[in-house]
Amino acid sequence: MMTSKPPVPKSAAREWVESIIVALLLALFIREFFIQAFKIPSGSMIPTLLVGDRLMVNKLRYGPKVRFTDKRLPGFSKAKRGDIIVFIFPDDPKRDFIKRLIAFGGETVEIKDGDIYINGKHVEDLPIDKIYYYNRGQYGEEGHPVTVPKGYVYVLGDNSASSHDSRFWGVVPDANIIGRAEFIYWPLTRLRFLDEAPGDQNGRKK
Repeated sequence: MMTSKPPVPKSAAREWVESIIVALLLALFIREFFIQAFKIPSGSMIPTLLVGDRLMVNKLRYGPKVRFTDKRLPGFSKAKRGDIIVFIFPDDPKRDFIKRLIAFGGETVEIKDGDIYINGKHVEDLPIDKIYYYNRGQYGEEGHPVTVPKGYVYVLGDNSASSHDSRFWGVVPDANIIGRAEFIYWPLTRLRFLDEAPGDQNGRKK
Protein backbone atom coordinates (compact mmCIF):
# COMPACT_ATOMS: atom_id res chain seq x y z
CA MET A 1 0.00 0.00 0.00
CA MET A 2 1.41 3.35 -1.03
CA THR A 3 1.43 6.19 1.44
CA SER A 4 1.45 9.86 0.51
CA LYS A 5 4.44 11.89 1.46
CA PRO A 6 3.91 14.53 4.11
CA PRO A 7 3.86 18.10 2.70
CA VAL A 8 7.19 19.81 2.68
CA PRO A 9 7.06 22.78 5.04
CA LYS A 10 7.75 26.16 3.51
CA SER A 11 11.00 27.76 4.41
CA ALA A 12 10.95 30.98 6.37
CA ALA A 13 12.55 32.78 3.42
CA ARG A 14 9.84 31.59 1.02
CA GLU A 15 7.06 32.66 3.41
CA TRP A 16 8.71 36.07 3.78
CA VAL A 17 8.97 36.54 -0.02
CA GLU A 18 5.35 35.49 -0.53
CA SER A 19 4.18 37.92 2.16
CA ILE A 20 6.10 40.76 0.51
CA ILE A 21 4.61 39.97 -2.92
CA VAL A 22 1.07 39.87 -1.52
CA ALA A 23 1.61 43.15 0.32
CA LEU A 24 2.97 44.83 -2.83
CA LEU A 25 0.06 43.60 -4.96
CA LEU A 26 -2.42 44.82 -2.35
CA ALA A 27 -0.71 48.22 -2.17
CA LEU A 28 -0.78 48.53 -5.98
CA PHE A 29 -4.46 47.59 -6.05
CA ILE A 30 -5.32 50.20 -3.41
CA ARG A 31 -3.24 52.85 -5.22
CA GLU A 32 -4.84 52.06 -8.57
CA PHE A 33 -8.48 52.03 -7.49
CA PHE A 34 -8.92 53.62 -4.06
CA ILE A 35 -6.49 56.23 -2.77
CA GLN A 36 -3.11 57.63 -3.79
CA ALA A 37 -0.57 59.91 -2.14
CA PHE A 38 0.60 63.08 -3.89
CA LYS A 39 3.16 65.77 -3.06
CA ILE A 40 2.54 69.42 -3.92
CA PRO A 41 5.38 70.64 -6.19
CA SER A 42 4.42 74.29 -6.72
CA GLY A 43 2.70 77.26 -5.12
CA SER A 44 -0.29 77.42 -7.48
CA MET A 45 -2.73 76.44 -4.71
CA ILE A 46 -1.37 78.69 -1.94
CA PRO A 47 -2.69 79.29 0.70
CA THR A 48 -4.85 76.15 0.60
CA LEU A 49 -1.91 73.90 -0.27
CA LEU A 50 1.74 74.73 0.31
CA VAL A 51 4.82 73.49 -1.51
CA GLY A 52 5.82 70.17 0.04
CA ASP A 53 2.39 69.32 1.44
CA ARG A 54 1.61 65.63 1.12
CA LEU A 55 -2.00 64.68 0.61
CA MET A 56 -4.27 61.77 -0.11
CA VAL A 57 -6.39 61.72 -3.26
CA ASN A 58 -9.59 59.70 -3.25
CA LYS A 59 -10.00 57.88 -6.57
CA LEU A 60 -13.08 55.95 -5.51
CA ARG A 61 -15.23 59.04 -4.93
CA TYR A 62 -15.74 59.83 -8.64
CA GLY A 63 -14.96 56.30 -9.79
CA PRO A 64 -11.40 55.15 -10.55
CA LYS A 65 -10.09 55.37 -14.10
CA VAL A 66 -9.39 52.13 -15.93
CA ARG A 67 -5.75 52.37 -16.98
CA PHE A 68 -5.03 52.85 -20.71
CA THR A 69 -8.72 53.64 -21.42
CA ASP A 70 -11.12 56.57 -21.08
CA LYS A 71 -13.49 54.41 -19.02
CA ARG A 72 -14.20 54.92 -15.33
CA LEU A 73 -15.64 52.51 -12.78
CA PRO A 74 -18.73 53.64 -10.84
CA GLY A 75 -18.05 56.08 -8.00
CA PHE A 76 -20.17 56.99 -4.98
CA SER A 77 -20.54 60.73 -5.69
CA LYS A 78 -20.32 63.30 -8.46
CA ALA A 79 -17.73 66.07 -8.71
CA LYS A 80 -19.01 69.40 -7.46
CA ARG A 81 -18.00 72.99 -7.94
CA GLY A 82 -15.19 73.92 -5.59
CA ASP A 83 -13.68 70.43 -5.32
CA ILE A 84 -9.89 70.27 -5.37
CA ILE A 85 -9.06 67.71 -8.03
CA VAL A 86 -5.94 65.97 -9.31
CA PHE A 87 -5.88 65.35 -13.05
CA ILE A 88 -3.63 64.39 -15.93
CA PHE A 89 -2.38 67.60 -17.54
CA PRO A 90 -3.92 67.70 -21.05
CA ASP A 91 -0.75 69.08 -22.67
CA ASP A 92 1.55 66.49 -21.08
CA PRO A 93 0.07 63.11 -20.01
CA LYS A 94 3.17 62.39 -17.91
CA ARG A 95 2.33 65.21 -15.50
CA ASP A 96 -0.38 65.44 -12.85
CA PHE A 97 -1.84 68.82 -11.86
CA ILE A 98 -3.96 69.88 -8.90
CA LYS A 99 -6.49 72.73 -9.14
CA ARG A 100 -9.96 73.75 -7.99
CA LEU A 101 -12.92 72.76 -10.15
CA ILE A 102 -14.76 75.90 -11.27
CA ALA A 103 -17.09 75.01 -14.16
CA PHE A 104 -18.57 71.97 -15.87
CA GLY A 105 -19.26 71.11 -19.50
CA GLY A 106 -22.04 73.19 -20.97
CA GLU A 107 -21.47 76.10 -18.60
CA THR A 108 -20.11 79.53 -19.49
CA VAL A 109 -17.48 80.87 -17.11
CA GLU A 110 -16.23 84.45 -16.80
CA ILE A 111 -13.82 86.23 -14.47
CA LYS A 112 -15.02 89.74 -13.66
CA ASP A 113 -13.64 92.09 -11.00
CA GLY A 114 -11.97 89.14 -9.26
CA ASP A 115 -15.19 87.12 -9.09
CA ILE A 116 -16.34 84.00 -10.93
CA TYR A 117 -19.54 84.15 -12.96
CA ILE A 118 -21.21 80.97 -14.24
CA ASN A 119 -23.81 81.50 -16.96
CA GLY A 120 -23.81 85.17 -16.02
CA LYS A 121 -24.49 84.55 -12.32
CA HIS A 122 -21.99 85.40 -9.59
CA VAL A 123 -20.74 82.29 -7.80
CA GLU A 124 -21.23 82.72 -4.06
CA ASP A 125 -20.10 79.22 -3.09
CA LEU A 126 -17.21 79.06 -0.64
CA PRO A 127 -14.27 78.94 -0.94
CA ILE A 128 -14.52 80.13 -4.56
CA ASP A 129 -16.08 83.42 -3.53
CA LYS A 130 -13.24 84.03 -1.03
CA ILE A 131 -10.57 83.99 -3.74
CA TYR A 132 -9.62 86.92 -5.97
CA TYR A 133 -9.18 85.65 -9.54
CA TYR A 134 -7.13 87.62 -12.06
CA ASN A 135 -7.99 88.14 -15.72
CA ARG A 136 -5.04 86.48 -17.42
CA GLY A 137 -4.40 84.13 -20.32
CA GLN A 138 -6.26 83.38 -23.51
CA TYR A 139 -9.19 81.79 -21.65
CA GLY A 140 -9.38 84.26 -18.79
CA GLU A 141 -9.59 87.61 -20.52
CA GLU A 142 -11.91 90.24 -19.12
CA GLY A 143 -15.14 90.55 -21.10
CA HIS A 144 -14.59 87.23 -22.87
CA PRO A 145 -16.70 84.44 -21.31
CA VAL A 146 -15.56 80.89 -22.05
CA THR A 147 -18.06 78.12 -22.79
CA VAL A 148 -16.81 74.79 -21.47
CA PRO A 149 -17.43 71.94 -23.94
CA LYS A 150 -19.44 68.92 -22.82
CA GLY A 151 -17.20 66.30 -21.26
CA TYR A 152 -14.71 68.87 -19.92
CA VAL A 153 -14.15 70.99 -16.80
CA TYR A 154 -12.57 74.42 -16.19
CA VAL A 155 -10.08 74.60 -13.32
CA LEU A 156 -8.22 77.39 -11.50
CA GLY A 157 -5.49 77.59 -8.88
CA ASP A 158 -6.23 79.30 -5.57
CA ASN A 159 -3.04 81.35 -5.98
CA SER A 160 -4.55 83.12 -8.98
CA ALA A 161 -1.68 85.58 -9.34
CA SER A 162 0.73 82.68 -9.90
CA SER A 163 -1.12 79.69 -11.31
CA HIS A 164 -0.80 77.98 -14.67
CA ASP A 165 -4.40 76.86 -15.14
CA SER A 166 -7.39 76.83 -17.51
CA ARG A 167 -6.99 80.55 -18.16
CA PHE A 168 -3.82 79.76 -20.13
CA TRP A 169 -4.16 76.26 -21.59
CA GLY A 170 -7.90 75.58 -21.62
CA VAL A 171 -10.15 72.87 -20.26
CA VAL A 172 -9.61 69.38 -18.81
CA PRO A 173 -11.32 66.26 -20.21
CA ASP A 174 -13.48 64.50 -17.62
CA ALA A 175 -11.54 61.33 -18.45
CA ASN A 176 -8.32 62.98 -17.20
CA ILE A 177 -9.61 63.46 -13.66
CA ILE A 178 -7.79 61.14 -11.25
CA GLY A 179 -9.68 61.95 -8.06
CA ARG A 180 -10.48 64.45 -5.33
CA ALA A 181 -7.89 65.67 -2.84
CA GLU A 182 -9.24 64.74 0.60
CA PHE A 183 -6.73 65.62 3.30
CA ILE A 184 -3.20 66.74 4.06
CA TYR A 185 -1.31 64.12 6.07
CA TRP A 186 2.17 65.70 6.14
CA PRO A 187 3.64 67.75 7.69
CA LEU A 188 1.76 66.98 10.88
CA THR A 189 1.40 70.68 11.64
CA ARG A 190 -0.73 70.94 8.46
CA LEU A 191 -2.84 67.85 9.12
CA ARG A 192 -6.45 68.55 8.07
CA PHE A 193 -9.28 67.66 5.73
CA LEU A 194 -9.50 69.90 2.67
CA ASP A 195 -13.22 70.53 3.20
CA GLU A 196 -12.11 72.79 6.02
CA ALA A 197 -11.96 76.33 4.66
CA PRO A 198 -8.62 78.10 5.19
CA GLY A 199 -8.54 81.48 6.84
CA ASP A 200 -8.09 84.78 5.02
CA GLN A 201 -4.57 85.19 3.68
CA ASN A 202 -2.83 87.17 0.97
CA GLY A 203 -4.64 86.90 -2.33
CA ARG A 204 -8.00 86.37 -0.67
CA LYS A 205 -10.91 88.73 -0.34
CA LYS A 206 -11.68 90.13 3.05
